[in-house]
Amino acid sequence: MSLRHTPWAEGHDFSIGLKPIAEDQWLEGGEADPAARKDALLAAHRDLVWGETPGSRAGQAEIAALLGVAPPDGEPPLLAAARTVSDDLILMEKTDGAWRVTALSLSAPTFFTAAEVLGKSLADLHGPVHGFAARFLARVQRIFEGLRPGLILERRNWTVVNSGESFTPHSAPVRARIPDLTPQTTGRDLYIRVERQTLRRLPATGGALFTIRVWLDPLDALVQDPERLGAFARAWRNAPPDFKAYKGFSLYGPLVEGFLRAHGETHSVNET
Repeated sequence: MSLRHTPWAEGHDFSIGLKPIAEDQWLEGGEADPAARKDALLAAHRDLVWGETPGSRAGQAEIAALLGVAPPDGEPPLLAAARTVSDDLILMEKTDGAWRVTALSLSAPTFFTAAEVLGKSLADLHGPVHGFAARFLARVQRIFEGLRPGLILERRNWTVVNSGESFTPHSAPVRARIPDLTPQTTGRDLYIRVERQTLRRLPATGGALFTIRVWLDPLDALVQDPERLGAFARAWRNAPPDFKAYKGFSLYGPLVEGFLRAHGETHSVNET
């Protein structure tokens, strides 16, 4: 129950929220053998966790070199590189005038699959996010265009789900279990799911490497820190309607409210 990241304490609206970080802060690790987890998923669900487009091997090879990985003969370089780190690795390259996903190793998806996003542009990827195109798409595209070599950017987002599994490619099986939840077990059955994301340029090939590292903590972890519990309560209650709708907060509304009240968070949504 480490609560390594608490992005809800910093803001709850949709925001790009990118900040530069040092090289030694890039990938956080925290997993003894990521290859064991990823290899099992690859064997059972290859189309869900892996994909590449023709012509992406040069960018993949640059990522492997960046991580100090020498891929075995015949193995996609990005796949070999991903086995060495906890993060999911996504290669973005500019093709046909748009930044697109050209290869990815995806072992901890939050309700999407490799097959669904392979080849898609930034606009396509964020289409489901209400208001994203109008508010953020042009800025995100500028970030990709202006990303300079040596600069590493980080952002974090969060949601609440009724699963402690990092591999959740589909929402339906997870949400089908919601009726089984009870107020008495909310603290251990609902999880705060944080995605820590980074972005950096690949100077040789011109692409960009996007990484995702998922951290999961049960709501009960908040009880150990009243300040963070209070911040979570404010973020949950004051979140804008579009944010709540996109994240599916209404699915857990009564359960989360009951949990918060049970632990002393009785403020109204208008209090700060």
